[in-house]
Amino acid sequence: MKTLILASSSPRRQELLNQVKIPFTVRNPTVDESQIITSDPEEKVKQLAIRKGRNVPIQDNNEVILAADTVVSYNQTIFEKPKNREEAFKMISALGGDVHDVFTGVIIHSYNDERIFVEQTKVTFWSLSKSEIEWYVATDNPYDKAGAYGIQSLGAMFVKEITGDFYNVVGLPISRVVRELKEFSVYPTRNY
Repeated sequence: MKTLILASSSPRRQELLNQVKIPFTVRNPTVDESQIITSDPEEKVKQLAIRKGRNVPIQDNNEVILAADTVVSYNQTIFEKPKNREEAFKMISALGGDVHDVFTGVIIHSYNDERIFVEQTKVTFWSLSKSEIEWYVATDNPYDKAGAYGIQSLGAMFVKEITGDFYNVVGLPISRVVRELKEFSVYPTRNY
Protein backbone atom coordinates (compact mmCIF):
# COMPACT_ATOMS: atom_id res chain seq x y z
CA MET A 1 0.00 0.00 0.00
CA LYS A 2 1.19 3.50 -0.86
CA THR A 3 1.50 6.42 1.58
CA LEU A 4 -0.90 9.33 1.09
CA ILE A 5 0.43 12.87 1.56
CA LEU A 6 -2.25 15.53 1.95
CA ALA A 7 -0.95 18.84 0.57
CA SER A 8 -3.40 20.92 2.59
CA SER A 9 -3.76 22.43 6.06
CA SER A 10 -7.58 22.34 5.78
CA PRO A 11 -9.06 20.73 8.90
CA ARG A 12 -12.17 19.83 6.88
CA ARG A 13 -10.19 17.84 4.29
CA GLN A 14 -8.35 16.07 7.10
CA GLU A 15 -11.66 15.22 8.82
CA LEU A 16 -13.08 13.78 5.59
CA LEU A 17 -10.06 11.52 5.03
CA ASN A 18 -10.29 10.41 8.67
CA GLN A 19 -14.01 9.75 8.22
CA VAL A 20 -13.33 7.24 5.44
CA LYS A 21 -10.35 5.76 7.31
CA ILE A 22 -7.63 6.68 4.84
CA PRO A 23 -4.33 7.21 6.66
CA PHE A 24 -2.35 10.27 5.57
CA THR A 25 0.42 12.68 6.49
CA VAL A 26 0.06 16.43 6.07
CA ARG A 27 2.67 18.46 4.18
CA ASN A 28 1.63 22.06 3.67
CA PRO A 29 2.32 23.60 0.29
CA THR A 30 3.64 27.15 -0.07
CA VAL A 31 1.75 28.64 -2.98
CA ASP A 32 0.99 32.27 -3.78
CA GLU A 33 -2.71 31.95 -4.66
CA SER A 34 -2.82 35.54 -6.00
CA GLN A 35 -0.80 34.36 -9.01
CA ILE A 36 -3.90 32.62 -10.43
CA ILE A 37 -5.93 35.46 -11.91
CA THR A 38 -8.49 33.68 -14.06
CA SER A 39 -12.14 34.57 -13.44
CA ASP A 40 -13.30 31.08 -14.50
CA PRO A 41 -14.02 29.22 -11.22
CA GLU A 42 -13.47 25.76 -12.69
CA GLU A 43 -10.11 26.77 -14.16
CA LYS A 44 -9.10 28.58 -10.98
CA VAL A 45 -9.63 25.59 -8.65
CA LYS A 46 -7.92 23.29 -11.13
CA GLN A 47 -4.85 25.54 -11.40
CA LEU A 48 -4.67 26.07 -7.63
CA ALA A 49 -4.96 22.34 -6.89
CA ILE A 50 -2.22 21.60 -9.44
CA ARG A 51 0.09 24.25 -7.96
CA LYS A 52 -0.50 23.01 -4.41
CA GLY A 53 -0.03 19.37 -5.39
CA ARG A 54 3.13 19.95 -7.38
CA ASN A 55 4.58 22.26 -4.71
CA VAL A 56 4.85 19.36 -2.25
CA PRO A 57 7.71 17.13 -3.39
CA ILE A 58 7.37 13.37 -3.60
CA GLN A 59 10.13 12.07 -1.31
CA ASP A 60 10.03 8.43 -2.40
CA ASN A 61 8.21 6.37 -5.02
CA ASN A 62 5.83 5.01 -2.36
CA GLU A 63 4.16 8.41 -1.87
CA VAL A 64 0.96 9.74 -3.44
CA ILE A 65 0.15 13.45 -3.19
CA LEU A 66 -3.42 14.75 -2.83
CA ALA A 67 -4.22 18.47 -3.09
CA ALA A 68 -7.48 20.37 -3.57
CA ASP A 69 -8.93 23.85 -3.72
CA THR A 70 -12.55 25.01 -3.38
CA VAL A 71 -14.35 28.19 -4.44
CA VAL A 72 -17.93 29.42 -4.48
CA SER A 73 -19.16 31.02 -7.70
CA TYR A 74 -22.23 33.21 -8.07
CA ASN A 75 -23.20 35.01 -11.31
CA GLN A 76 -19.71 34.55 -12.78
CA THR A 77 -18.10 36.00 -9.63
CA ILE A 78 -15.74 33.89 -7.53
CA PHE A 79 -16.32 34.13 -3.78
CA GLU A 80 -13.23 33.11 -1.86
CA LYS A 81 -12.65 33.51 1.89
CA PRO A 82 -13.95 36.89 3.10
CA LYS A 83 -11.33 39.26 4.47
CA ASN A 84 -13.65 41.01 6.92
CA ARG A 85 -17.20 41.30 8.24
CA GLU A 86 -18.33 43.63 5.45
CA GLU A 87 -17.14 41.23 2.75
CA ALA A 88 -18.80 38.28 4.51
CA PHE A 89 -22.06 40.24 4.77
CA LYS A 90 -21.98 41.07 1.03
CA MET A 91 -21.31 37.45 0.07
CA ILE A 92 -24.08 35.93 2.19
CA SER A 93 -26.51 38.68 1.11
CA ALA A 94 -25.78 37.92 -2.55
CA LEU A 95 -26.22 34.16 -2.08
CA GLY A 96 -29.50 34.48 -0.13
CA GLY A 97 -32.59 33.30 -2.02
CA ASP A 98 -30.63 32.06 -5.03
CA VAL A 99 -28.52 29.24 -6.49
CA HIS A 100 -24.71 29.23 -6.55
CA ASP A 101 -22.02 26.75 -7.54
CA VAL A 102 -19.25 25.22 -5.48
CA PHE A 103 -16.22 23.97 -7.42
CA THR A 104 -13.44 21.81 -6.00
CA GLY A 105 -10.36 21.07 -8.05
CA VAL A 106 -8.39 17.95 -7.11
CA ILE A 107 -5.00 16.59 -8.11
CA ILE A 108 -3.71 13.16 -7.13
CA HIS A 109 -0.25 12.25 -8.33
CA SER A 110 2.65 9.88 -7.84
CA TYR A 111 5.93 9.40 -9.72
CA ASN A 112 4.15 7.49 -12.49
CA ASP A 113 0.59 8.79 -12.66
CA GLU A 114 -1.55 11.87 -12.25
CA ARG A 115 -5.30 12.51 -12.06
CA ILE A 116 -6.84 15.98 -12.17
CA PHE A 117 -10.57 16.66 -11.95
CA VAL A 118 -13.09 19.28 -10.89
CA GLU A 119 -16.38 18.56 -9.09
CA GLN A 120 -19.31 20.99 -9.20
CA THR A 121 -22.23 21.16 -6.77
CA LYS A 122 -25.23 23.50 -6.99
CA VAL A 123 -26.42 24.98 -3.69
CA THR A 124 -29.68 26.89 -3.13
CA PHE A 125 -30.01 29.23 -0.15
CA TRP A 126 -33.25 30.26 1.53
CA SER A 127 -34.11 33.96 1.38
CA LEU A 128 -32.29 35.58 4.29
CA SER A 129 -33.15 38.62 6.40
CA LYS A 130 -30.62 41.33 7.17
CA SER A 131 -30.76 40.47 10.88
CA GLU A 132 -30.03 36.77 10.17
CA ILE A 133 -26.98 37.73 8.11
CA GLU A 134 -25.79 40.27 10.70
CA TRP A 135 -26.06 37.65 13.44
CA TYR A 136 -24.13 35.15 11.33
CA VAL A 137 -21.26 37.46 10.32
CA ALA A 138 -20.79 38.40 13.99
CA THR A 139 -19.72 34.78 14.65
CA ASP A 140 -16.30 33.35 13.73
CA ASN A 141 -17.89 31.00 11.20
CA PRO A 142 -17.57 32.86 7.86
CA TYR A 143 -13.91 33.81 7.85
CA ASP A 144 -11.99 30.69 6.89
CA LYS A 145 -14.42 29.41 4.28
CA ALA A 146 -14.94 30.09 0.58
CA GLY A 147 -18.21 31.96 0.07
CA ALA A 148 -18.26 32.88 3.79
CA TYR A 149 -20.09 29.73 4.89
CA GLY A 150 -19.55 26.13 5.81
CA ILE A 151 -22.35 23.70 4.96
CA GLN A 152 -21.08 21.45 7.78
CA SER A 153 -21.37 24.21 10.42
CA LEU A 154 -23.58 27.28 11.01
CA GLY A 155 -23.97 27.86 7.26
CA ALA A 156 -26.15 24.73 7.16
CA MET A 157 -29.13 26.81 8.31
CA PHE A 158 -29.04 28.79 5.03
CA VAL A 159 -29.12 25.77 2.71
CA LYS A 160 -32.49 24.96 1.17
CA GLU A 161 -31.27 22.39 -1.36
CA ILE A 162 -28.16 20.94 -2.97
CA THR A 163 -27.66 19.16 -6.29
CA GLY A 164 -24.47 17.14 -6.39
CA ASP A 165 -21.93 15.98 -3.85
CA PHE A 166 -22.50 17.38 -0.33
CA TYR A 167 -18.86 16.70 0.62
CA ASN A 168 -17.68 18.72 -2.36
CA VAL A 169 -19.23 21.75 -0.63
CA VAL A 170 -17.35 20.83 2.57
CA GLY A 171 -14.12 20.96 0.54
CA LEU A 172 -13.36 17.52 -0.90
CA PRO A 173 -15.55 15.23 -3.04
CA ILE A 174 -14.51 12.33 -0.83
CA SER A 175 -16.42 9.54 -2.59
CA ARG A 176 -14.74 10.25 -5.93
CA VAL A 177 -11.39 10.83 -4.22
CA VAL A 178 -11.56 7.39 -2.57
CA ARG A 179 -12.28 5.79 -5.95
CA GLU A 180 -9.42 7.65 -7.64
CA LEU A 181 -7.01 6.80 -4.79
CA LYS A 182 -7.63 3.08 -5.38
CA GLU A 183 -5.95 3.54 -8.77
CA PHE A 184 -2.85 4.67 -6.83
CA SER A 185 -3.00 1.72 -4.36
CA VAL A 186 -4.24 3.94 -1.50
CA TYR A 187 -7.11 2.30 0.40
CA PRO A 188 -9.19 2.79 3.56
CA THR A 189 -7.92 0.70 6.46
CA ARG A 190 -9.75 -1.13 9.22
CA ASN A 191 -7.03 -0.48 11.80
CA TYR A 192 -7.13 3.29 11.60
